[in-house]
Amino acid sequence: MTVWLSAGLIFTFAAILYVLFRWGNMRCEGPNPTSLLTFVAILFTSGLDVGLVMFPLTEFGAYADVGVNPEYGFTNPLAIEFGFWGFLIWGFYFLTCFYFCLIEPRVRFFDLKPVKFLNNLVIIGTCAFTAYLLLSNLPWYMPALAQSGSAPLVFFGIVFTVIGLAVYSSTDLKYVRILSLASSGLFACLILLLGLNALQNGMMMADYASTLSLIGGYFAHLDKFVLPINDYHEFYLYWWFAWSIMIGQFTARFAGGLKTWQVFLAMVVVPSAPIALWFTVLYYYHLNELAVAGLINGAMVFVGVTFVVNSLDSLVRLYTDNLGLTVARFGRKRYWLGNFAALCLLIVAFQGDFLEIQWVGALVIAIYFFCFLYILGNKRQAVQSIGRTLG
Repeated sequence: MTVWLSAGLIFTFAAILYVLFRWGNMRCEGPNPTSLLTFVAILFTSGLDVGLVMFPLTEFGAYADVGVNPEYGFTNPLAIEFGFWGFLIWGFYFLTCFYFCLIEPRVRFFDLKPVKFLNNLVIIGTCAFTAYLLLSNLPWYMPALAQSGSAPLVFFGIVFTVIGLAVYSSTDLKYVRILSLASSGLFACLILLLGLNALQNGMMMADYASTLSLIGGYFAHLDKFVLPINDYHEFYLYWWFAWSIMIGQFTARFAGGLKTWQVFLAMVVVPSAPIALWFTVLYYYHLNELAVAGLINGAMVFVGVTFVVNSLDSLVRLYTDNLGLTVARFGRKRYWLGNFAALCLLIVAFQGDFLEIQWVGALVIAIYFFCFLYILGNKRQAVQSIGRTLG
């Protein structure tokens, strides 16, 4: 699957460069345009989940152990962590957002019945994987509770509550907007909370700045992150691909009329800044063995869970709109019950290893290629005319 992934990556980055060169000054506006702040908040909270909050503390050690993992030896662990979560890979979302703003209305590739089926299969499967990921990691996030006999029941209760809240939030776009802005604010507060705690434990601002500068190792070795470094990086890249079409399709609704190159900056540079600040705080905690417990641990779990709710509500809203499974058609109660039951059942499928996120990512790459071939064979003139008729 490495060859397939590499082909998808090369195609995607080449397509991004072509879009910026060919349509860089085109304006991107969706059917529900919002302010730049709201657009970025929806992008950030919909395109990420609890992994952003918790995973780095479990991964820094592995990235530092170059004896076991020599492939990470070209730079420092903070730069590698940032490379797995920031900057370049947000280009996936930019490419698909641009596509759904300006190309899909002319092409209607995703209206083809087989494509619509596969696309919604990807969205529903990724929804379930996101909830499953939360369930499988709750014992690490809440170690004290994990030791009790009631832990499985409590953890399932948390996940089912998250699904229930997300499905309810998806019933109205205003809830999605409000939750996105609130989640972004909570994340900023979380960075501040951990920073203040580190200051109380001896960190100086110069220490933080010095740690932050380590992210420069990512940009100095940007070429290393274009293709998979190893199997673990491959897992991450497939994960990003799995999310890419649906996040682009959803965020395109809220594009507010920025030019394409401005959308690129908004979707690649802007989200990377808070990620860099967050990872720097966590890496300082890792290096100095500062405890993540009590209020801090609780705050991290709360923000992580909020991110999951935010991710799921946007995805549920997307596939229900695509399939016509709307509140207007079924009513709020039947809509909620149907989506809640479907996602809970799919979580069981992930637990039984019937599904893997790598398969979903591989399917998305196939959709990329089929879309490109469809355009070349059937809609080439329609796409080429975009720059001449719009702008």
